[in-house]
Amino acid sequence: MRGAEVDAAGRAGRGPEQAGGAAGAGQGGAGPGDAGALTAELLQRRLARFAAAREWGQYHTPKNLAAALSVEASELLEIFQWLTPGQAARIMDDPENAFRVRDEVADVLAYTLQLCEVLGIDALEALAAKIERNERRFPAGPYPLGPEPSAAREVPPRSSAPPHSPE
Repeated sequence: MRGAEVDAAGRAGRGPEQAGGAAGAGQGGAGPGDAGALTAELLQRRLARFAAAREWGQYHTPKNLAAALSVEASELLEIFQWLTPGQAARIMDDPENAFRVRDEVADVLAYTLQLCEVLGIDALEALAAKIERNERRFPAGPYPLGPEPSAAREVPPRSSAPPHSPE
Protein backbone atom coordinates (compact mmCIF):
# COMPACT_ATOMS: atom_id res chain seq x y z
CA MET A 1 0.00 0.00 0.00
CA ARG A 2 2.99 2.35 0.11
CA GLY A 3 2.60 5.33 -2.17
CA ALA A 4 -1.18 5.03 -2.48
CA GLU A 5 -3.23 8.20 -2.19
CA VAL A 6 -4.97 8.38 1.15
CA ASP A 7 -8.38 10.01 1.61
CA ALA A 8 -9.63 11.93 4.64
CA ALA A 9 -10.50 8.71 6.46
CA GLY A 10 -7.07 7.17 5.91
CA ARG A 11 -8.25 4.82 3.17
CA ALA A 12 -6.26 4.14 0.04
CA GLY A 13 -7.62 6.07 -2.93
CA ARG A 14 -9.31 4.10 -5.70
CA GLY A 15 -9.13 5.24 -9.27
CA PRO A 16 -11.97 4.85 -11.80
CA GLU A 17 -10.47 1.61 -13.10
CA GLN A 18 -10.72 0.09 -9.62
CA ALA A 19 -14.18 1.44 -8.87
CA GLY A 20 -15.89 0.45 -12.08
CA GLY A 21 -15.47 3.91 -13.60
CA ALA A 22 -17.92 5.61 -11.23
CA ALA A 23 -17.73 9.39 -11.26
CA GLY A 24 -15.60 10.69 -8.43
CA ALA A 25 -14.48 7.23 -7.38
CA GLY A 26 -10.91 8.39 -6.88
CA GLN A 27 -12.01 11.44 -4.89
CA GLY A 28 -12.76 9.92 -1.53
CA GLY A 29 -11.54 6.36 -1.58
CA ALA A 30 -13.59 3.57 -0.09
CA GLY A 31 -16.95 4.41 1.41
CA PRO A 32 -17.72 4.25 5.13
CA GLY A 33 -18.96 0.68 4.87
CA ASP A 34 -16.01 -0.47 2.75
CA ALA A 35 -13.06 -0.96 5.07
CA GLY A 36 -11.25 -3.24 2.61
CA ALA A 37 -8.58 -0.65 1.82
CA LEU A 38 -8.39 0.70 5.38
CA THR A 39 -5.22 -0.42 7.15
CA ALA A 40 -3.53 0.30 10.46
CA GLU A 41 -0.49 1.53 8.54
CA LEU A 42 -2.53 4.10 6.58
CA LEU A 43 -4.29 5.34 9.70
CA GLN A 44 -0.98 5.50 11.57
CA ARG A 45 0.51 7.66 8.80
CA ARG A 46 -2.57 9.89 8.79
CA LEU A 47 -2.32 10.41 12.55
CA ALA A 48 1.40 11.23 12.17
CA ARG A 49 0.60 13.82 9.47
CA PHE A 50 -2.18 15.28 11.67
CA ALA A 51 0.23 15.71 14.60
CA ALA A 52 3.06 17.05 12.40
CA ALA A 53 0.80 19.66 10.78
CA ARG A 54 0.03 21.00 14.26
CA GLU A 55 3.65 20.73 15.47
CA TRP A 56 2.63 18.33 18.23
CA GLY A 57 5.65 16.06 17.74
CA GLN A 58 7.42 17.59 20.72
CA TYR A 59 4.57 16.40 22.94
CA HIS A 60 4.25 12.94 21.40
CA THR A 61 6.82 11.25 23.59
CA PRO A 62 6.33 7.60 24.54
CA LYS A 63 5.53 8.63 28.13
CA ASN A 64 2.95 11.24 27.12
CA LEU A 65 1.30 8.97 24.57
CA ALA A 66 1.13 6.08 27.07
CA ALA A 67 -0.43 8.43 29.64
CA ALA A 68 -2.98 9.71 27.10
CA LEU A 69 -3.77 6.12 26.12
CA SER A 70 -4.43 5.29 29.77
CA VAL A 71 -6.73 8.31 30.14
CA GLU A 72 -8.72 7.33 27.04
CA ALA A 73 -9.01 3.72 28.23
CA SER A 74 -10.33 5.06 31.54
CA GLU A 75 -12.89 7.18 29.69
CA LEU A 76 -14.06 4.02 27.91
CA LEU A 77 -14.28 2.18 31.22
CA GLU A 78 -16.25 5.05 32.74
CA ILE A 79 -19.10 4.40 30.29
CA PHE A 80 -19.48 0.87 31.70
CA GLN A 81 -18.57 1.62 35.33
CA TRP A 82 -21.98 1.29 37.00
CA LEU A 83 -23.76 -0.89 34.45
CA THR A 84 -24.93 -4.40 35.23
CA PRO A 85 -23.54 -7.15 32.97
CA GLY A 86 -26.86 -7.20 31.11
CA GLN A 87 -26.85 -3.43 30.55
CA ALA A 88 -23.23 -3.57 29.37
CA ALA A 89 -24.10 -6.32 26.88
CA ARG A 90 -26.81 -4.08 25.39
CA ILE A 91 -24.81 -0.82 25.38
CA MET A 92 -24.70 -0.61 21.58
CA ASP A 93 -28.51 -0.77 21.34
CA ASP A 94 -28.76 2.89 22.37
CA PRO A 95 -27.45 5.23 19.62
CA GLU A 96 -26.06 7.82 22.05
CA ASN A 97 -24.19 5.23 24.11
CA ALA A 98 -23.04 3.45 20.96
CA PHE A 99 -21.56 6.73 19.69
CA ARG A 100 -19.75 7.30 23.00
CA VAL A 101 -18.31 3.77 23.02
CA ARG A 102 -17.14 3.99 19.39
CA ASP A 103 -15.64 7.43 20.05
CA GLU A 104 -13.64 6.24 23.07
CA VAL A 105 -12.54 3.04 21.31
CA ALA A 106 -11.31 5.27 18.46
CA ASP A 107 -9.37 7.43 20.93
CA VAL A 108 -7.75 4.35 22.49
CA LEU A 109 -6.83 3.01 19.05
CA ALA A 110 -5.53 6.41 17.89
CA TYR A 111 -3.18 6.75 20.85
CA THR A 112 -2.10 3.12 20.48
CA LEU A 113 -1.21 3.70 16.83
CA GLN A 114 0.58 6.97 17.64
CA LEU A 115 2.60 5.25 20.36
CA CYS A 116 3.50 2.49 17.91
CA GLU A 117 4.56 5.12 15.35
CA VAL A 118 6.87 6.87 17.81
CA LEU A 119 8.41 3.60 19.02
CA GLY A 120 8.68 2.00 15.57
CA ILE A 121 6.31 -0.85 16.44
CA ASP A 122 4.26 -2.57 13.76
CA ALA A 123 0.97 -2.75 15.67
CA LEU A 124 -0.47 -5.70 13.74
CA GLU A 125 2.76 -7.72 13.93
CA ALA A 126 2.95 -7.05 17.69
CA LEU A 127 -0.66 -8.14 18.13
CA ALA A 128 -0.16 -11.30 16.06
CA ALA A 129 2.93 -12.21 18.10
CA LYS A 130 1.03 -11.63 21.36
CA ILE A 131 -1.87 -13.81 20.23
CA GLU A 132 0.61 -16.58 19.34
CA ARG A 133 2.27 -16.31 22.79
CA ASN A 134 -1.14 -16.46 24.50
CA GLU A 135 -2.15 -19.49 22.44
CA ARG A 136 0.97 -21.28 23.69
CA ARG A 137 0.60 -19.97 27.23
CA PHE A 138 -3.10 -20.82 27.53
CA PRO A 139 -3.66 -23.95 25.43
CA ALA A 140 -7.19 -25.21 24.97
CA GLY A 141 -7.88 -28.08 27.30
CA PRO A 142 -9.18 -28.91 30.74
CA TYR A 143 -8.39 -25.41 32.07
CA PRO A 144 -10.40 -23.09 29.82
CA LEU A 145 -9.75 -20.03 31.99
CA GLY A 146 -5.98 -20.25 32.00
CA PRO A 147 -3.04 -22.43 32.94
CA GLU A 148 -3.11 -25.14 35.57
CA PRO A 149 -4.27 -24.20 39.07
CA SER A 150 -1.66 -22.36 41.15
CA ALA A 151 -1.08 -25.39 43.38
CA ALA A 152 0.37 -27.23 40.40
CA ARG A 153 2.67 -24.35 39.39
CA GLU A 154 5.98 -23.46 40.90
CA VAL A 155 5.91 -19.97 42.44
CA PRO A 156 9.08 -17.93 41.80
CA PRO A 157 10.78 -16.32 44.82
CA ARG A 158 9.76 -12.73 45.61
CA SER A 159 12.12 -10.00 44.56
CA SER A 160 13.21 -7.22 46.88
CA ALA A 161 13.27 -4.77 43.96
CA PRO A 162 10.41 -2.29 43.62
CA PRO A 163 7.76 -3.19 41.03
CA HIS A 164 8.67 -2.50 37.40
CA SER A 165 12.28 -1.62 38.14
CA PRO A 166 15.25 -3.35 36.52
CA GLU A 167 16.97 -5.78 38.85
